Amino acid sequence: MRGEKIKITTLALAITSAFSLTALAQSSGSSAKPDDSMHCMEGMAMPGCPQTDKNQQNAPGTQHHQHSTPSQPPQNVQPQQPKQPDKMGNMPGMQMEPARPSQSPDTHATMTLQEPENPEHKTGPNLPAPELLKDVAARPAMSLADFETLADANNPTLKLANALVRRSQEQARQAGLYSNPSVGYQGEEIRGGAYGGGEHGGFVQQTIVLGGKLGLRRNIYEQQKRSDEIGVHEQTHRIHGDVQQAFYDALTAQATVQLRERLLGVALDAVETVHQLANVGQADAPDILQTEVESEQAKVDYVTAQRQYLQAFRTLAALTGKSDLAVSPLQGELENTPDLNAEQMVDSVVANSPTVKRAQQEAAVAQARLKDAKRESVPDLQLRAGEQYNAEQVSQNPVRPVGAESFASATINIPLWNRNQGNVGAAKAEIERAQQDLTREQLSLRRQAAPLAQSYETAKFEAERYKTQLIPRSARAYDLYLKKYQNMAQAYPQVLVSQRTLFQLQIGYLMALHDVWRSAIALQNYTLTGGLDAPMSSGSSTTTINLPNTGGAQE
Repeated sequence: MRGEKIKITTLALAITSAFSLTALAQSSGSSAKPDDSMHCMEGMAMPGCPQTDKNQQNAPGTQHHQHSTPSQPPQNVQPQQPKQPDKMGNMPGMQMEPARPSQSPDTHATMTLQEPENPEHKTGPNLPAPELLKDVAARPAMSLADFETLADANNPTLKLANALVRRSQEQARQAGLYSNPSVGYQGEEIRGGAYGGGEHGGFVQQTIVLGGKLGLRRNIYEQQKRSDEIGVHEQTHRIHGDVQQAFYDALTAQATVQLRERLLGVALDAVETVHQLANVGQADAPDILQTEVESEQAKVDYVTAQRQYLQAFRTLAALTGKSDLAVSPLQGELENTPDLNAEQMVDSVVANSPTVKRAQQEAAVAQARLKDAKRESVPDLQLRAGEQYNAEQVSQNPVRPVGAESFASATINIPLWNRNQGNVGAAKAEIERAQQDLTREQLSLRRQAAPLAQSYETAKFEAERYKTQLIPRSARAYDLYLKKYQNMAQAYPQVLVSQRTLFQLQIGYLMALHDVWRSAIALQNYTLTGGLDAPMSSGSSTTTINLPNTGGAQE
């Protein structure tokens, strides 16, 4: 009994001594004036600041229960506390929380104590991000085929191209028409003089075009018509190419909006979480401010993404010819990229492009002009015939006039000096120009298609690496950093850096898919663009071909 009384007395004295030391530490902490001197920071030798042993720098802070197994990693690690006296600091269950000295803002890894957010400091109102697309989701989704159908029906440039075909067709018809005949009056010796006679009558005149020139003239415009028909095919590729590019621009923008919306949700959740941690002393003011900065930046990015989607959709609607089309969600598979043999596509572009085919047809037009120029030296035949009455008297008794007479004439020009030599030479030069233009178009297409093929391969490789390598690893790193932070084993700025990296990689993945589509669409549409540019015409807009009153002469 006596031994047990001695143990109880000893324990009471130890408890009394512990409370005395605690009161002394609180008294000295409250009398300190942190604003009159520089704040104490770990790792820096400053006057009046206690020096922390490196072995204790990573030790767990104040806890209600000390872990007895040294090899087990500590859970819910708290910020480091100032060093306690050895006598009391090593007793299980008796660690006392000291007064908190003032801390300067720094990262979580170098802060000894956490500083709760100062309610007096307001950084600004927490305004929600505007929802610019809130009415869009209720509308039916539109696919690429829907926009191509609208473009085929409403794009004005396609109607312009078809109008050029009809114009060449009508010009060919006009160029092959025969000249109109001429009808006239002819009179000679109208008074008759002493004979009391005169000649009065009418005639018909017709120009006969020889040498098959009418057919050759018509053939020029028929060749132009074929060129304009190729132009319709070319313009269709221009429109479809631009519509497809704009569709996948908008589809990428839509995916970006969804990604930015998820990022905003994560950022808002982080703000709520960090405020809850601050309430229990596990987050400080820099953590809160940095989280709020990330949240506000996420709002800005979200609104910007919505604006970009609206802009992309308006561009797409303009290409279809329906600029008043209501903004709607898009239906498409951004990740289902086309699988192309890029090098073969380059050869296909050069061989099958409507631009090349049109250049070849322009050479055919030049050949038709040369044939016509050589035949134009063949003269036309002018025929004239008529009937007249001759009142000249052939006998006096009885009086008898000559009476009815007929006449006819045929005229032809002699190509003596003008054999159309200059026009023949010009037509030959036009053939050479058309042939060189064909070579130029082929080289130009190869120059444009070759980089697109490399861009396609690069973007496809980049998208595959983003999907299979970068994003999975970054997502895993973010999860690990977040768990470490939740266990107070990692600074929050590192969590933000990891989160930002993950979303930047996801944005990069979207941009890589976007680049794959752009390069593939350009190759599939023979690098043609300009869905709202006026189509080119093979001929001219003249309306003076073979006019009715020119006697069948060419323009």
